[in-house]
Amino acid sequence: MRKRFTLLSCWLILILLSGSLAFGQTRRVTGRVTATQDGSTLPGVNVVVKGTTIGVSTDSDGNYSINVPDDKNILTFSSIALISQDIPVNKRSVINVKMAEAVNELAQVVVTGYNSVQKKDITGSMVSVTSDKFKELPVTSFDQALQGQAAGVLVTQSSGTPGGGISVRVRGSTSISASNRPLFIVDGVPVEDGGLSSVGTGGQNDNAFALLNPNDIESIQILKDASAKAIYGSRAANGVVLITTKRGKNNEKTTITAEVQRGMTEIIRKPRLLNSTELLDLQREALVNAGQDPDKFGLIKGVTDAINTDWVDAVTRRGLYQQYQVSATGGNERTRFYLSGNYRDEQGVLIANSFQRMSGTLNLDHKANSKLSFGTNLTLARAMNKRVLGDNSLNGVYSGAVNSLPFFSPYNELGQLLVPGDPNYSQRNYNPVGEALFPRQNVISVKVLGGIYAEYELLDNLRFRSKASIDYNSVIDDDYFPTTTWAGGISEGVGGQGLGVYTASVAATFINTNTLTYSALFNEKHRLNVMLGHELINRTDRSSFVQGRLFTSDDFTYISSAGVVDQGSSSLANSGLLSFFGEARYDFKERYLFTLTSRYDGSSRFGRERRFGFFPSASAAWRISSEEFMKNFRDLSDLKLRASFGYTGNERIGNFQFLGTWGATTYSGSSGLGPSSVANPLLQWERTREANVGLDASFFNGRLTFSVDAYSNLTDKLLFAQPIPLTTGFGAVQGNIGKVSNKGAELSFSTINMDKGFRWSTDLNLSHNVNKVVELDTPEPLYRGYEASGATSTNIILPGQPLGTFWGLKFLGVDPATGDAIYEDKNQDGRITPDDAQVIGNAQAKLFGGMTNRLSWKGFDLSVFFQFSYGNKVLNLTKTSTVNTGASLDFNQSKDALKRWQKPGDITSIPRYEFENTYNNYHSSRFVEDGSYLRLKNVTFGYNVNKKWVNRIKVTSARVYVSATNIWTLTQYSGSDPEVSTLDGSTSAQGIELNTLPQVKTGMVGLSVTF
Repeated sequence: MRKRFTLLSCWLILILLSGSLAFGQTRRVTGRVTATQDGSTLPGVNVVVKGTTIGVSTDSDGNYSINVPDDKNILTFSSIALISQDIPVNKRSVINVKMAEAVNELAQVVVTGYNSVQKKDITGSMVSVTSDKFKELPVTSFDQALQGQAAGVLVTQSSGTPGGGISVRVRGSTSISASNRPLFIVDGVPVEDGGLSSVGTGGQNDNAFALLNPNDIESIQILKDASAKAIYGSRAANGVVLITTKRGKNNEKTTITAEVQRGMTEIIRKPRLLNSTELLDLQREALVNAGQDPDKFGLIKGVTDAINTDWVDAVTRRGLYQQYQVSATGGNERTRFYLSGNYRDEQGVLIANSFQRMSGTLNLDHKANSKLSFGTNLTLARAMNKRVLGDNSLNGVYSGAVNSLPFFSPYNELGQLLVPGDPNYSQRNYNPVGEALFPRQNVISVKVLGGIYAEYELLDNLRFRSKASIDYNSVIDDDYFPTTTWAGGISEGVGGQGLGVYTASVAATFINTNTLTYSALFNEKHRLNVMLGHELINRTDRSSFVQGRLFTSDDFTYISSAGVVDQGSSSLANSGLLSFFGEARYDFKERYLFTLTSRYDGSSRFGRERRFGFFPSASAAWRISSEEFMKNFRDLSDLKLRASFGYTGNERIGNFQFLGTWGATTYSGSSGLGPSSVANPLLQWERTREANVGLDASFFNGRLTFSVDAYSNLTDKLLFAQPIPLTTGFGAVQGNIGKVSNKGAELSFSTINMDKGFRWSTDLNLSHNVNKVVELDTPEPLYRGYEASGATSTNIILPGQPLGTFWGLKFLGVDPATGDAIYEDKNQDGRITPDDAQVIGNAQAKLFGGMTNRLSWKGFDLSVFFQFSYGNKVLNLTKTSTVNTGASLDFNQSKDALKRWQKPGDITSIPRYEFENTYNNYHSSRFVEDGSYLRLKNVTFGYNVNKKWVNRIKVTSARVYVSATNIWTLTQYSGSDPEVSTLDGSTSAQGIELNTLPQVKTGMVGLSVTF
């Protein structure tokens, strides 16, 4: 502690001495430097009193203050990325300056954590996604907009439900059981991510980010290496995503923008299922092959297949999409503001499924005087998500439609939906149409995201900033399953008289952040920026749950009308994080750049002995293009070599798992308390060691730019439930075991191909990541995913293999003589058993990325965006029921079943159909398919109406456009969608499809008018 105090004292003395150098016969000049093109503030601009060595550097908000000697009158403003200017002082005390870019991209301002810098000054690995890349996409949440847009960032939409789960991975998965999601921060506030609803719908979650309006976002920065993200310490191992919302700009007149979007959605690809006649023939064949009489099973031609229902058509529809927004923005040298209101309404492609959101945002910044500024940001949102059961739920809507037999109708002779009690209902177990229309499954979410800040200049270029913020999320799950549904009518244990579930939860996070920043320029060569900070985070989670059954009537659907209230609980948990952090940036002649970053975190999630951790990083960059020997390379605009090394952590495992806990138990028929988990006072955060090298280049004044990075990350001390002998009375203890590595390379490439009247630009990003479990503190493999026939599990965690590895029998084909499946007898014992299971593939992509082409001419513009993934495998568990080789007659079959073996000599990969023959349907590599795909993700065509026309009606500008999403997919995958994942967000069991609703394609028209 004494060393840290001494170091802090040294920094303060240095700062005070530096400030005192400027005292004398001087006058103080302050101001703000902004960009000519859009009015955004510019940090890192050198401000020098011409003819002296007196100089400063603008801060993260573009502000500066400098003491000018009385005998000097010129200030020089300069930066590598900007056109230099000499400005006369002329006895002024406030001088605001607008500067134009000299080289494209380099002057772009990006948020790097608690600071903002120009892109030219970055020494770490990060990528920026600006709002113009997604503002006209019909995405529900901003994380959808990241798909294919950023190198090293893999975004997967788990299903086609509106407001549904999105998986985001930055440079692979680092953890087995802790969270693998990046840390998401909106305007400096860490926000709730993942699912908000506490009631599952078959593996799929909702998405907390669906409460945030993507149209309010200005830019998104993804911090990828330790140099960029170590400032967030124990929460940064999975990457950090910084979201900056729109704010008013200096000298911007007030403008009001109204936007309208309307369109339609439909499923991208329906499963290819058999009709009644085809299925009847197949089932009769399976029975004959089993030596049984199909007629005795009621499978009679002309009778059984008299009804032909397309169940997928029955539960899907063409959905309507609409969104409306009004926003106002403006500002002057003292006050800037942004205000917006938004309404979104989207019908899901499943009947009865919909998502509505209302939101409003206010951002306000005010400069009271040359020393004091303050402001606020506030977002209010409310969403109604009407969900339906789906995916692997036994009584799911889409899963039921895929599996239901076409021999039956959802309606009786009177045109009424079939319900439990009807003789035809029991033959199919349940009615998927009724399972969609009868229940009430509403998720009502409210979000308040707000903060207030103040900044004061203590001394010249020494600024103190304090911000208090809150992220408040209230979620209500209001569910009722009437007697006309499977869950409320015939489900075992319910009693056939309705089932009601009501949950209420609140997740509130309070954050207070205080920073002290100092910037100085010495002798026009040495630039120093120092930041010291303190942060306090307090989180409160409250939840309550109650379940009732045996309702008196389906007309009374809330718990107060239940005959029996048989389940209920409530909980309260508090957790906190106490942090100290610092950053020092130094550069010499803007040629040699160095950054040191560190954070000291203390988390209540760990015991006293391991509560605090230190996370340092260091990085350096060499701007090669500024060297004298590079002067002859005139076409080279910028060339910078980067390197970084550091440590980050992961503490997101839930609260107080280091404690030994007690719970209710029974012994010899008596109830009481007993130990339920083992204490581990040495439990601590996961730690990731990260190394990165990169090269940034720009040619032809920014017409050609690229960045390439290579990295090696190793995570140790994995947070994991370590298996222990059952003789201890427990199955596991929470510990730190094992190691996981991620190594890879990334390339981002941008070109301006043409720019003479007709403009054509291209953006391309490619990512390659190799994930591997390096070590586990147990000799036994860890089984994950689903239990599967013929193997112990669908997934396995095994040293030397990546997370998401599939486990099962190796399918060698079909015996042409008998039509039976052939599996590899791995242990050569003459039998096929679970002991023969082995690695049969993994869900990790070898290469993924995206490419966008933009063309514009005379007000017209066209954007074409492709997204792709190569080398990933998908476990198509849907085929275990839809190409089940006759093991069961309770499911419809896929068209692939028509390729089955039928007679000796047939060469095929589908075994013969034989009733109740499970051997041919063992879990094996027969169900593992290539999930590579190339997808035309979006095409947008727009026209900016000639201003001469719109100005006549007092309109500043108008734009009309059409946009289509998920238009076309090239893939060899036989399922509906190679991108979906049944177990939303799972790390160890990713890449599984089990009756998952595919994504949707959207077509819409939009209009934007500015007044």
